[in-house]
Amino acid sequence: MAKEIKDENGNTYVQKKPFYKKWWFWLIIVVLVIIGFASAGSGSSNSNSSSNQSKTTAVKKSKTAKKPAKVANTTTTDKDTNASNDDKVPSENKAALEKAKTYSSLMHLSRQGIYDQLTSEAGEKFPATAAQYAVDHLKADYNANALAKAKDYRKQQNMSDNELREQLTSDSGEKFTPQEADYAIQHLND
Repeated sequence: MAKEIKDENGNTYVQKKPFYKKWWFWLIIVVLVIIGFASAGSGSSNSNSSSNQSKTTAVKKSKTAKKPAKVANTTTTDKDTNASNDDKVPSENKAALEKAKTYSSLMHLSRQGIYDQLTSEAGEKFPATAAQYAVDHLKADYNANALAKAKDYRKQQNMSDNELREQLTSDSGEKFTPQEADYAIQHLND
């Protein structure tokens, strides 16, 4: 509410409240604070989501980039697994291994898919040696990753078993091994 004030000459002036004393100003502040808390609270999930979307985009872009060499499909031993904790392992290799863990657990990529993403110019740009170290030392269940991808494709695109097998094993698709794709299709309805 405005207040009327008379000056020494008898003129009447209307004195308005400062904006910071108006109800709408405080309403705006409260709304902004609520939005700030909401975005801060969900910031980690939103950043993971946007990170995943950007990584998915990078994976898609990497499929059109020049193809690196095929990854050797080796098995890890306890000795190899302990090497990631060894001080002699370059930090870049350790970083590549951590990224590989993320790609396996969140995006359910194949071994070759992880390698390609780690070395891709549109992806992480790790050197081939660091990416190879990562896929060699990654403890991942590629059968489970193939199954997760198959379930996503079935749910999102209603693909037939043959289409799923082709998408899972294709060089322009997910790059799982035929055995991993077979496992996924066999366990799709479990």
